[in-house]
Amino acid sequence: MSRSVGVVVPAFRPDVEGLIAYVDQLSAALDDPTIRIELDDPDEGVRERLDAADAEVATVSERRGKGAAITAGFEALDTDVLAFVDADGATPARSVAAVIDPVRSDSADLSVGSRRHPESDVGSHQTVGRRLLGDGFAWLARRFLAADLYDFQCGAKALSAAVWETVRGHLYEAGFAWDVELIAVAAAFDYRIEEVPITWQDQPGSTVDPLDAVLEMGRTLLTARHRARQIQDSRLHRAIADRRDDGEALIRRGHS
Repeated sequence: MSRSVGVVVPAFRPDVEGLIAYVDQLSAALDDPTIRIELDDPDEGVRERLDAADAEVATVSERRGKGAAITAGFEALDTDVLAFVDADGATPARSVAAVIDPVRSDSADLSVGSRRHPESDVGSHQTVGRRLLGDGFAWLARRFLAADLYDFQCGAKALSAAVWETVRGHLYEAGFAWDVELIAVAAAFDYRIEEVPITWQDQPGSTVDPLDAVLEMGRTLLTARHRARQIQDSRLHRAIADRRDDGEALIRRGHS
């Protein structure tokens, strides 16, 4: 029996018509998925326009951040496989299907779309500086975390509902660094992680400031490694945790 698939699309100031078209493409490529748009702080009329999409739409009046929005979406879904994609459609639907396939077939616990994989097909509007920042971050992440991947930040990932049940209480990052924390925590639990090459086209008009995002994720490398080491029962990192306040995991915050 085929495993059911749920896809969360976190959206802040989306291109509405483009998002509706992307949802249609995902529906066609994924064999009857449940698609849920998590819409943050929409302009007037945007929520109503998204009724044309073949998706559930959940709206909040604040900007929660990507990680908080995906967490809320995953908590609301009741499917065997959970996935998320960026709202700009940079990852085509057929590549999203390729990312989901290893989890759907139970050959992986967490599947990670990769723009930097040697077999990926990437067309980019990125500046040289932005590409170098991304490459530098990936280089550091491979040395800080237990997962040996080409790309930690691509906005297309999938995991089983069983894996989500295990990792959900260990995720704290509300913003774009959530992806990195998810990989670090999954690796700490020794889950099977598969990196999948994709076709990818960088979209202009991103709401992410690349320098701010890299600085945030640089900080996250340290905290993600710290939390992973706690899961692996490191005495040092348990002692550090006893002396600091990490706040509440996303699933215990009011907005998720």
